[in-house]
Amino acid sequence: MLKDFTPTAFYMGLMAAFVGFSSSFAIILAGLTKAGATDAQAATGLMFATLGMGICSIWLPLITRTPAAVAWSTPGGAFLAAAIALPGGFAEAVGAMIMCAGLIVLTGVVPALGRVVSAIPKPIASALLAGVLLKLCLAPALALGLDPILFLPVMVAWIAGLFINRLLAMPAALVAFVIVMALSLDPAANDAATAQLIPAFEWVMPIFTLHGLISVAVPLYLVTMAGQNIPGFAMLELNGYPVRRAPMIRNTGLMSLAIAPFGSVPVNMSAITAGLMAGEDAGRDPSARYWAAIVSGVVYVGLAFATGLVTHLASLAPSTLITGVAGLALVPAFVGSMSGAFKDQDQLEAPALTFLITASGMTLLGVSGAFWGILAGVIIWVVKASKKTGEGKGG
Repeated sequence: MLKDFTPTAFYMGLMAAFVGFSSSFAIILAGLTKAGATDAQAATGLMFATLGMGICSIWLPLITRTPAAVAWSTPGGAFLAAAIALPGGFAEAVGAMIMCAGLIVLTGVVPALGRVVSAIPKPIASALLAGVLLKLCLAPALALGLDPILFLPVMVAWIAGLFINRLLAMPAALVAFVIVMALSLDPAANDAATAQLIPAFEWVMPIFTLHGLISVAVPLYLVTMAGQNIPGFAMLELNGYPVRRAPMIRNTGLMSLAIAPFGSVPVNMSAITAGLMAGEDAGRDPSARYWAAIVSGVVYVGLAFATGLVTHLASLAPSTLITGVAGLALVPAFVGSMSGAFKDQDQLEAPALTFLITASGMTLLGVSGAFWGILAGVIIWVVKASKKTGEGKGG
């Protein structure tokens, strides 16, 4: 095993961990805060999400000998940030996250459930994801309008990084964010040295409700599967690696179930950062690239024990600045999901309705728009496809 270790794999593992954490930790914090978490609860949730993806990113590559990296559910964090808070507050949200993790485990155990999820038309799944992401993707424009002095440097850094290399966009924006915060805050009133590296745990007794299951757990499960797991598997297969989906879903589901009681979003297969570690940049020998994923996992575990400081610094920033940074991180995912939603010119109405209902933030009978959006989209898709099939036979 040690003979497979290479400097290039080590470097790409470090790069992937830095990109993965810096590009989306603000999304996770925004989602947990919107769900009703206090600063301490959000820090705890972020810590266990980071720890969960770190442990899985070490374990899965070790047993599969593939760069099967794991990430937290960025679309899940975005969904929580865009969703209407549950009546039971963060306790009900934690219960919903536990139920979501249970659904992921069940998918890994019962192949039929995985086939049902896979049977959802890809444009509908993409439209669901785009609708979930829209509200946060509008946040940069709103932040620019509300506080241009603070947010304009972050936006400029993001654009500059994008022109150099799209993977540098968010790290560049994060560096600009830190500089802006350092220059704008009063150091005497906000001493980062007093912040704890490890957050003070604040236990929340979960509340399980049918409303939480339908409004949060099921949409969270769907965006995690459609937005992360399925693209993550595709990335590995694209680079020639064999993928056993059920065991991988089962393992990430069990980890999600273990960390969910601490207020953590699910963990799942990585898509974007997996591309860094599965390609030639991680080494000429494909059979040795699993080391890149292991290195990323070790770095994530280390970062988990600094989330108290990260959350403290983030809490000092205006909320518009945090959501603006989170929105910038989601722009590429939004563009990709919109492109996927409307690629079939014969089926435009179904994904359009899914997108609009989901993005509206509406509720019906106490159930969130994400559920109704995908339901309406699937019904219209099936009806239109059946009509087209009937016309084809009649012709």
